[in-house]
Amino acid sequence: MRQLSFQALHNGGFHRVAYTEWGDASNPHVVVCVHGLARNSRDFDYLAGALASDCRVVCMDVVGRGESEWLDNKSDYTFSTYSPDAAAMLARATAPGPAGWFSKAAPVTRLDWVGTSMGGMIGMFLAAKRNSPIRRLVLNDVGALIPWSALFRMKGYVGHGVRFPSLERVEAHLREVCAPFGPLNDAQWRHLAEHSARRDEDGGYVMRYDPAIAQGMHGHVDHEFPMGPDVLRGIDLWNIWSKVSAPTLVLRGAESDVLRANTLKEMKERRPDTQSVEFAGVGHAPALMSADQISAVRRFLLR
Repeated sequence: MRQLSFQALHNGGFHRVAYTEWGDASNPHVVVCVHGLARNSRDFDYLAGALASDCRVVCMDVVGRGESEWLDNKSDYTFSTYSPDAAAMLARATAPGPAGWFSKAAPVTRLDWVGTSMGGMIGMFLAAKRNSPIRRLVLNDVGALIPWSALFRMKGYVGHGVRFPSLERVEAHLREVCAPFGPLNDAQWRHLAEHSARRDEDGGYVMRYDPAIAQGMHGHVDHEFPMGPDVLRGIDLWNIWSKVSAPTLVLRGAESDVLRANTLKEMKERRPDTQSVEFAGVGHAPALMSADQISAVRRFLLR
């Protein structure tokens, strides 16, 4: 695993975007993974490790999360920032040569996207663009309609800037708020705890994201990333979904409140070629750490 970064430009200034990279840096098959609202790139360590022998896997820390820089203007935590950053990540990931440096290495011929929740929404926005380079799209527990009730639930545990006295308390907190991830073993919960928090100057632990990211959850994106007119139902991305042509695999936790069963049903009716896998005993969102979840993604991407 390699930890790298680049400078992205938005709203008159630059900010640093970090990412982790796995596998052969000259592999022409690249898989870009992007996490959920208050998560970070290290959520994909298990999946990336399983894909690294066949692909180069690039896992991005969305700005304000993980090792990426926090924004000075907190109102910029919106998709009008996230999507251009992700496009810059795609450009860097597909540049010729190892780690983006020019060389005679084989050019990227396959570019795939795996996005959990918010990361899936970013993937949909990019895949819907004309001449999108995304070849295959994996949406992890997110779809064309996100209910307001689910957004309010997620906003409830983001934005408070909670401090923890120990890593054990961090893990206990995650076991509670991330219980919908499904049954994880002790090593997996500890992995999430170690990479979800950082030690502060006083020896305590704080979550590895800017609490102000919650300010971007206001039910709209902007004129370039419209959410659709049905504000009473939730965030409406049906227009975006209609423009996605890349083969798509949708993963759903059977108990998810973000991707409802009827939403997935309608997505498949509108695009019958859409593939899906549902995981019992899981809510929002599958952690992509178990063998069955990893296998579903591998089969789709390596076909």
